[in-house]
Amino acid sequence: MRDLNDPNLYINRELSWLKFNSRVLSIAKNRDKPLLERLKFIAIYSTNLDEFYMIRVAGLKQLYKAGISVTASDLLSPKQQLTEIRESLKREKVEVEKSYQEIVAGLKLKGLNIINYQELSIPLQKEADEYFFKNIFPVIIPIAVDSTHPFPHLNNLSFAIAVKLKDGGNRDKDENPEIKFGMVRVPRVLPRFVQVGKNNYIPIESLVVKHINSIFPGYDLLSSAPFRVTRNADIVIEEEEADDFMLMLEEGLRLRKKGAFVRLEIQKNSDEELLEFLSNHIRVSKEDIYNFSIPLNLGQLWDIVTNKDFSDLTIPPNTPKTLLPFNSNESIFDIMKREDILIFHPYESFEPVVKLIQTASKDPYVLSIRITLYRVEKYSPIIKALIEAANNGKQVTAVVELKARFDEENNLQWAKTLEDAGAHVIYGIAGFKVHAKVVQVIRKEEEGLKFYMQFGTGNYNSQTAKIYSDASYFTVRDDFAEDVIKFFQILTGYVKFKKLHTLSMSPNQIKDRVIAMIRKEAEEGEKGAIIAKVNSLVDEDVIKELYKASSKGVKIDLIIRGICCLKPQVKGVSENIRVISIVGKYLEHARIFYFKHSNPNIYISSADWMPRNLERRLELMTPIIDEHLSKKIYDILSLQLKDTELAWELQSDATYKKRVATEKPLDSQVLLENYINKVYKMIAKEKKSSIQKVVNKLLKES
Repeated sequence: MRDLNDPNLYINRELSWLKFNSRVLSIAKNRDKPLLERLKFIAIYSTNLDEFYMIRVAGLKQLYKAGISVTASDLLSPKQQLTEIRESLKREKVEVEKSYQEIVAGLKLKGLNIINYQELSIPLQKEADEYFFKNIFPVIIPIAVDSTHPFPHLNNLSFAIAVKLKDGGNRDKDENPEIKFGMVRVPRVLPRFVQVGKNNYIPIESLVVKHINSIFPGYDLLSSAPFRVTRNADIVIEEEEADDFMLMLEEGLRLRKKGAFVRLEIQKNSDEELLEFLSNHIRVSKEDIYNFSIPLNLGQLWDIVTNKDFSDLTIPPNTPKTLLPFNSNESIFDIMKREDILIFHPYESFEPVVKLIQTASKDPYVLSIRITLYRVEKYSPIIKALIEAANNGKQVTAVVELKARFDEENNLQWAKTLEDAGAHVIYGIAGFKVHAKVVQVIRKEEEGLKFYMQFGTGNYNSQTAKIYSDASYFTVRDDFAEDVIKFFQILTGYVKFKKLHTLSMSPNQIKDRVIAMIRKEAEEGEKGAIIAKVNSLVDEDVIKELYKASSKGVKIDLIIRGICCLKPQVKGVSENIRVISIVGKYLEHARIFYFKHSNPNIYISSADWMPRNLERRLELMTPIIDEHLSKKIYDILSLQLKDTELAWELQSDATYKKRVATEKPLDSQVLLENYINKVYKMIAKEKKSSIQKVVNKLLKES
């Protein structure tokens, strides 16, 4: 067999991520999609790229400065990676500009205008002027930059307008006026695009520049240049040296605002003197300066995308459904005692997860609620229920992961709020992130203590649950309860890492069990089969085991939304491996594993197949033992593998090709929506007490 250390068998992680974001951009380029839907995906693309630059590119720059030459099994050096990233993004920038301009032109034909101030009618200009002096002028501050006014601090992702001015007092007499440089920072509290009338949006910079004489009275504007900076936003905290982790994290968040500049975005054809002025103060490589012919900061397009007057230009939203047994008036505790339940978001509603915690917070027989929190929305019904539970005298234990990137401040605030309510708050474990998703409710009943649990692949966030595809599993199994008790003991006490019995935990179990199950399929040869759905596949040990299994004839199907470092269809190594990426209306976020000859053979997990998840985080992998539930998941995986509308197939040369339907097109996300909606209607119509009867009838009709 070929040497599995051969770097040609591996795809570079960063370049693979870029291809994922290109697939996101492809939706914006798709002329068959509604115009505002396309605009939304430009916003998603831009937001993704911001995070990539402030974390991944910033990290590569640090590695390059440190003289590190090799970072992964593909053997590309940091310098090589940076070169390829920059070249790729410069090429793609042209596509972004073209797509944006095409979408804007299309919207104009529909009566929705994204235009500059000068293009407004006179009455609308007056309306915009009134808005400026009432809402913008009092908030922005003129910033002079000279010998007595130092260049101001610019926070990460700051958006501002650099200006070149001259004294307006002697316009006719002074042939060589003194040039002044300054800027106007645009605070995040102001809208990126100002709505004028119902149908017009103008970039805020065009309105600010129009009134620059009011901002710098006595000076005339010679030229202006909107610009935006990106800083290194990774936080490194020496946890072992932190006496108070919360204080250390707060300091880290302050330092994030002062990270090194890693990117400068600026309006194309800007004044050369203005560009030199900025370059003297914002030190970035020339390769990291991006000149745009379209507005900057397109991640802030949401106000336009969500304009309800033009909702016909988006894909109609689907309302998640609550199916039996959860849509009955029966107590959620009685429902869970009777049967295990698995629901798949966002097609099925996240509400039962919220309801479990809300019910527990009020139930007089509930003694304790335990939960892990990684990313929680700003106004969280789950946090509110936990606070109510603590106020009601219940024991509430919340593991709030303060190191959840870009959610640190939000989580820090929730942690303090929960503590104030009397909850026992744990801030994670030193050296590890707690990424597992689990709730355990302990209830005193006649036969003794009963444990009600929910395991998830996604966060306890009712907002993202409407757009992320994830699985939620409800059970009262005693063997699961014992493992969850042990898991929380590990999180809250001084217990050294233990192994769970029925569940698997990283950093010391999931990887070994996954590899063991891959090897078991390899022993079966051509009879073996593996299906894995993850966000990213990076771990080299797992990839090598998949290669070995493939070489023995095991059929392997991988549904990997984002990064994939494995090369499929390589002769003698991965001929039996197929990799697809599904990118569509919903963000594919569930982690699901199927191993044909394992018992049980279906698992859900919070963990991707990456070193950070398998070795540096506390994660859980949960077996699905109930046959009906495991079949439900297997059917979902099988459906996605047949997708021809949203699926891209990874080739052996590391490129992705959009699938083309040979027969009837199949959009797995639309089909799942339609299926759940049909089941919901049938249940409502027939008022069946058993969802299985309805599903069986529907399957016979299909």
